[in-house]
Amino acid sequence: MSDSTAVDILLVEDNPNDVELTTRALKRAKLANPIFVVSDGAEALDFLFRSGAYAGRPAHTPKVVLLDLKLPKVDGLEVLRRLKGDERTRMIPVVVLTSSREESDVVESYKLGVNSYIVKPVDFEKFVAAVEHVGVYWLLLNEPPH
Repeated sequence: MSDSTAVDILLVEDNPNDVELTTRALKRAKLANPIFVVSDGAEALDFLFRSGAYAGRPAHTPKVVLLDLKLPKVDGLEVLRRLKGDERTRMIPVVVLTSSREESDVVESYKLGVNSYIVKPVDFEKFVAAVEHVGVYWLLLNEPPH
C-alpha cells in the first residue's frame, strides 16, 4: 500500500490473496501507479468521502476504483450506489472485480452506474491477465473528463 495522498487506484477487496494477486498483476503490467487498499465497504466510503479515519486525507480523487461486491460491513453494491449517487464522486470510474456471476448483481451494478463488470477468473494466469487489461485500459487508454 502506498501513502494515500496521490492514489491512482483504490482497491476495495477483503480477500488478502486477491489483494496480492491484483497488486502483483498491476506491477507485472508495469503499472507503477499508487495503489491504496481498503478491506471493507465502510472503509472504502470513508476513504472516498474523506471521513472517519480519512478525514484529513488530501482531496485527490482515484483514477479508478476496483470494487469487490462481497464485502464486510457495507457491501459493494451499496458502495457503488453511494459513489455514483454523489456529485463529488460520480465521475470516478468503477470496475467491479468480483467472483459473483449472479445476473442480479450484474444488472444492479449497471443500473447503479458501474463502468465495467468483471468476474474474477479462478485460474491464476487468467486472473492476472484480466487485471493487467483493466489496469492498462483505465490508467493508460481511458480519457477521463478534466
